[in-house]
Amino acid sequence: MLDFAAARRTMVDSQVRTSDVTDPRLIAAMLDVPRERFLPPENAALAYLDFDAPATAPGRPVRRLLKPMVLARLIQAAEIAPGDHVLDVGCATGYSSAILARLARKVVALEEDAGLAALARDNLRALHLHHVEVESGLLTEGWPARAPFDAIILNGAVELAPEALLQQLRSGGRLAGVLGRGPAGKAMIYRSIGGECGGRPAFDAAAPLLPGFTEPTAFVF
Repeated sequence: MLDFAAARRTMVDSQVRTSDVTDPRLIAAMLDVPRERFLPPENAALAYLDFDAPATAPGRPVRRLLKPMVLARLIQAAEIAPGDHVLDVGCATGYSSAILARLARKVVALEEDAGLAALARDNLRALHLHHVEVESGLLTEGWPARAPFDAIILNGAVELAPEALLQQLRSGGRLAGVLGRGPAGKAMIYRSIGGECGGRPAFDAAAPLLPGFTEPTAFVF
């Protein structure tokens, strides 16, 4: 049987630390959270590999957990503080929310697939992370009922800047996610200042597209 604890340490040492992730709280969280728990049993052995692991069972629309390096760098770039209120967009089965819960005061985990949201609730409850609120709704709309947020994390790529989500940041708030499809993607950090949001590229990154965030197809005559 695979030694998941050893695999977790190897993941952190070979994928996370070597990618300029230096935040000790984030590293401790990634060492502590059992990523295999957030995958279907048949995919558990894939939990600590350097790729976007499939979080859905066969026969269902594929959703993936971001590769550990990309997730860690996005969270570090978002500068999560202990008192922060965070929105986790596209939480899938809840792994990213479990990491964020060890860094922030309150996490709202948003997932539009009701089945995945139910799994996220079960997983987070089993880890006694009671300050994470799992909500089911369209990812593109965010969760205005709990806004404003100090930070928003996108668990996947978008093809356009997520304007509706940017409006849910408090002044000084940060949104971190991948902009662009495929290997040309860039991890972007957006910051809200006085109601205006500006973005800057942080690092090259590829990630699966999140549902609803594809650019509309242009009509051609």
